[in-house]
Amino acid sequence: MAQVPQRFFDALAVRTWCGLSLRALGRAREEIDAINVYPVADGDTGTNLYLTVESAVAAVEAVFAAHEVSTAAGAGAGAPGPGDAAGPSLAEAVQAMAHGALIGARGNSGTILAQLLRGMAQVLAARGEPAHTDGPGLRLALRHAADSARQAVAHPVEGTVLSVASAAADAADAAAGDCGSVVRAAYEGARAALAATPGQLPVLERAGVVDAGGQGLVTVLAALVETLTGQAPGAAAVRVPHARAGHAERLAGGECAPQESGGEGPAFEVIYLLEAEDAAVERLRRRLDALGDSLVVVGGDGLWNVHVHVDDAGAAVEAGVEAGRPYRIRITHFGHGDVHTAGDGRPSQERAERAVVAVVPGEGLAGLYTEAGATTVLARPGEPPASGELVQAVRRAHAREVVLLPNDAELRHTAAAAAEQARTEGMRVALIPTRSAVQGIAALAVHEPERRFDEDVVAMTSAAGATRYGEVTVAERQSWTTAGICQAGDVLGLIDGDVAVIGADVTATARTVLDRMLAAGGELVTLVLGDEAPEDVAEHLENHVREAYLAVDTVVYRGGRQGAPLLVGVE
Repeated sequence: MAQVPQRFFDALAVRTWCGLSLRALGRAREEIDAINVYPVADGDTGTNLYLTVESAVAAVEAVFAAHEVSTAAGAGAGAPGPGDAAGPSLAEAVQAMAHGALIGARGNSGTILAQLLRGMAQVLAARGEPAHTDGPGLRLALRHAADSARQAVAHPVEGTVLSVASAAADAADAAAGDCGSVVRAAYEGARAALAATPGQLPVLERAGVVDAGGQGLVTVLAALVETLTGQAPGAAAVRVPHARAGHAERLAGGECAPQESGGEGPAFEVIYLLEAEDAAVERLRRRLDALGDSLVVVGGDGLWNVHVHVDDAGAAVEAGVEAGRPYRIRITHFGHGDVHTAGDGRPSQERAERAVVAVVPGEGLAGLYTEAGATTVLARPGEPPASGELVQAVRRAHAREVVLLPNDAELRHTAAAAAEQARTEGMRVALIPTRSAVQGIAALAVHEPERRFDEDVVAMTSAAGATRYGEVTVAERQSWTTAGICQAGDVLGLIDGDVAVIGADVTATARTVLDRMLAAGGELVTLVLGDEAPEDVAEHLENHVREAYLAVDTVVYRGGRQGAPLLVGVE
């Protein structure tokens, strides 16, 4: 079915573009992975770009969903405001796209793509609150995107995605007309630049391939052309030259190409999100530049995505700690990581028989789950993991049989998609629909790898299902709840996902929640304290349980920055 053309670039166009880009990268992912030879031939550029755009899509969809809820609430209370029916503004949509890409950026090319999207958003959001932008506005956005991405790379190299982005902006600058004309020109300029990359980088010429990151960008620009014209370009990327495609396949299979300096390059890729001030980030850039190469630092307004290749991964993380607060830290050893085969195709290590993969909301729980033998995926508040991230975690667990614990009702569909993808790769995966981390703790407590897979899954599912879960959190805005209308700053007590108590004090609300949960019986109370919890809440609740419920035990864990001051489990 042909895409309906959009004359202007507005919020709906942003949504459509993101969706088309994700689908296009999904189709091209394996091909792009296969030609990934620079800066390291680790065969994951297509996958990294896909995961980066997947995170952008999730953020944009969340903005649209929030406006739909707001419109519905407005309709219930009276006539909606003029902005409600129109959905999000262009500024809101592009800022969500850029933020989603930033927090979900993977690898060198994904990090650069995140900065390209951020550069576009900076121009389009700075134009106030117009409903759309026209051809000249889109030209300015593409130019700023290319320039800001180049500035984010410590040592820009020609023949990479940076060259392709600059060529796209140059071609757009020379184009006249509406948005469709501008993006067609940008796309054609990018394609021509992509075809020229082997002549700019010797490693590409030797392999007989174009730059993988550049090919990914051409794919994304092709989706933008389809969004604004209704027609997909005839060819979204330059193919691997047939005569030398076998060389690219061998490289993708694990033969790492040397760096241009002639050495073998750093051993680790280090990526993390960083909360830090601008001045601290400038110092961090200088320190990381001295530690390694392929340095890309993107972001701003207090949140950054840091990517670098180093031999001393610990020093790269320590530099982040000195600059601010790093989290979502990912360290990949080139030749290992998520690639489970060596150059000869044999498994790099023997697969475990069974593993547990769990999504956890805070660093403290991540440590607890890891100590229990689980592979964890950290979900920061407002930053749920994408299905691709869960698939990577399942691969990282490196087991024949995997039990997946999403620990969040909102992640049910995401986890199901990840499980299905893992099954197509030959793994046996069981999804236990845990809706809270406390249910995951209960499931993990009865996990026994020695028994039959089906029996283990049944036991873990039963333990999770027998655990009621509660949460004490603070309302961010006025809203309707199952317990009445709450105001911003009210303390909310949730039981099994529904608001049961509206209070003014965390400790008092937690006690009420606990009493209501224990009214149905229970033998064990699990309390998971967030960083925002009052110092004495655990002691108060433990004493209350000891005095009022003689046969009930209590265990307390520190969850760290988990989004809610308190999680409660009763089993």
